[in-house]
Amino acid sequence: MSDLSGTILVTGGMGFIGSNFVRYLLREHPAARIVNLDKVTYAGNPRNLADVADDSRYVFVRADVCDAHTVAEVLAAQRVDQIVHFAAETHVDRSILEAGDFIRTNVEGTRVVLEAARKAGVRRFLHVSTDEVYGSLGASGAFTEISPLQPNSPYAASKTGADVLVRAYHVTYGLPAIITRTCNNYGPYQFPEKFIPLMIVNALRGEPLPIYGDGLYVREWLHAEDHCRALATVLAAGRSGEVYNIGSGEERVNLDVAREILRLTGQPETLLTHVKDRPGHDRRYALDHAKIRRELGWKPEISFAPGLRQVVEWYRQHDIWWREILSGEYRNYYQAHYGGQRD
Repeated sequence: MSDLSGTILVTGGMGFIGSNFVRYLLREHPAARIVNLDKVTYAGNPRNLADVADDSRYVFVRADVCDAHTVAEVLAAQRVDQIVHFAAETHVDRSILEAGDFIRTNVEGTRVVLEAARKAGVRRFLHVSTDEVYGSLGASGAFTEISPLQPNSPYAASKTGADVLVRAYHVTYGLPAIITRTCNNYGPYQFPEKFIPLMIVNALRGEPLPIYGDGLYVREWLHAEDHCRALATVLAAGRSGEVYNIGSGEERVNLDVAREILRLTGQPETLLTHVKDRPGHDRRYALDHAKIRRELGWKPEISFAPGLRQVVEWYRQHDIWWREILSGEYRNYYQAHYGGQRD
């Protein structure tokens, strides 16, 4: 893979994948300069990048992607020539409770960044999306880049809206844009409302692990480090106007993942607690990622079993990070969402 250089704007760089990507670029691409634009909402944590805050190649700007004036100012002042757009509301459960923030950030925010990129003449715009835009699969098969978009949650619908805006800006204005769609990610610094860190944190505390419905939902899992390598590869060598699926082929049943986390943390399976299923719950996701392997030579390197062990150990060793989160707004959300729920 070619080394990346120039000034790269990362939106949403204080979040889970964004912060891992910023750290990856600074480590692996010494000629790159990173500008991180983040509003720092509940899931954006400055502590995620505390270790690189003093790096001379890193600039943090606290701003909202929906603020057109500020976004344009940042692109001009920092001489940004590439954009990797992560900034989004991402939690399906929260989108079901209240969709407004998802439409505002994921659709309007993407439009604002696209328009600023168009006017600034950036040479690359990489939009980071999700497999959830494709909808739900049956027991077999996998989504390809040309599968129809059939979102089933407000979150997925908002990301679909963003995807089609990116495509429209490429077709209408010639913006050199690329879309990536990834399967479920796991790794360090993931906010504990998401499935794997929620299971880990609850297991480490000896608390019940809430499992939706029968727990037999199937997800494909990709380590955040592999995702970061894929994004850097697409940014360096991907073809404008294309979509690239980023998958692993590592499908797991949710209930099995929870049981493995209990095993790794030395906790009993009696902590598994089935709760009322969420509306519109997609049964299975799987991505055909042959295109990125064939065209760009990327493939995942971290298998799920050792990757999960590594992540469990990270959360075990970084309890100060997640305990601080549990003491804040998250606790109110958790109690409202899971408190008292049983099937």
